[in-house]
Amino acid sequence: MRVITLEEHIEFPDITAAIAQSSGQAPVPKLSEGMRHYMATELPDPATMQDVTGPRLAYMDAQGIAMQVLSFGNAQPQNLPVAQAIALCQQANDDLAAVVAAHPDRFAALAVLPVADPQAAAKELHRAVEEKGLRGVLLKGNFGGKLFDDPFFFPIFQAASNLGVPVYFHPSFIPGEITSHYFASDQWSDVVTGILSSAGYGWHMDVGVQVLRMVASGIFDKLPNLKLISGHWGELVPLFLERLDDEFTPHAGLRKAFSDYYREHVWVTPSGMLTRPQLRFLLDEMGEDHLMMACDYPYKQPQNVQAFLAAGDLTPAQQEKFAFGNAEKLLHLK
Repeated sequence: MRVITLEEHIEFPDITAAIAQSSGQAPVPKLSEGMRHYMATELPDPATMQDVTGPRLAYMDAQGIAMQVLSFGNAQPQNLPVAQAIALCQQANDDLAAVVAAHPDRFAALAVLPVADPQAAAKELHRAVEEKGLRGVLLKGNFGGKLFDDPFFFPIFQAASNLGVPVYFHPSFIPGEITSHYFASDQWSDVVTGILSSAGYGWHMDVGVQVLRMVASGIFDKLPNLKLISGHWGELVPLFLERLDDEFTPHAGLRKAFSDYYREHVWVTPSGMLTRPQLRFLLDEMGEDHLMMACDYPYKQPQNVQAFLAAGDLTPAQQEKFAFGNAEKLLHLK
């Protein structure tokens, strides 16, 4: 079966080197011993991240993946100071566009934006989509202590809405005080704290809260064409749609119930967590039109893509929507 996967990461040596140089001149997150250990031992090596035509295409062919939608992961220029971020994001988007132009049948891409200057970010999103052919934007974590529902960032979402392209919310490092409060303990090592606060749980809780806050902010009443993508089966939020309707909706002062906004404006991917219980649950909660495939390559490289799609939980029509149809429609890939 044809498959399009949406959360597939890449880096470029020129951008990585420029980020390293800029980070040496600007504040960077202080990482715990556990987080440094996780990054050193669990994350892919630079050659794998930067590869385009070698192991990446071999993996795609082996798993029957027709197209990856490329984006930067955590090593990206989004959160640099404005002076560096604007130029580096433009360069990064140009690099993404060049890969897509060289392999248009295998790759599409999501832009990276200089969020420290939302007006410049909106302008760059227009350039990336209208001139470079990128299909949306990926935002990671938070910026400067602000979450993305803050009105400060509204121009970015207004641009995405006007362009008709989605915004992918991606996890990133959480503040140290949250790590200390929720995930640190003298009952386990700092390495375990680092895992629990990041890919084990904390990242997902954090970015799920961001999507929740987008709904609570009322932005979808202002921008009814805005579309979001949430990975890792929705980062915990779909588990609470009915609860949020019961507790939040009566007091929110919004036009619709929380679950109505979520089901209309959010698309969900597994991000490599190819697990049947979550698929069955999300199919019930979200419906067949709002689920799309993602492997989270190269952080995760699941070896059961075709088997997962063909295991019987989905009708043939649902399989096609999940595997490629919804992505083609949302990202205008045809």
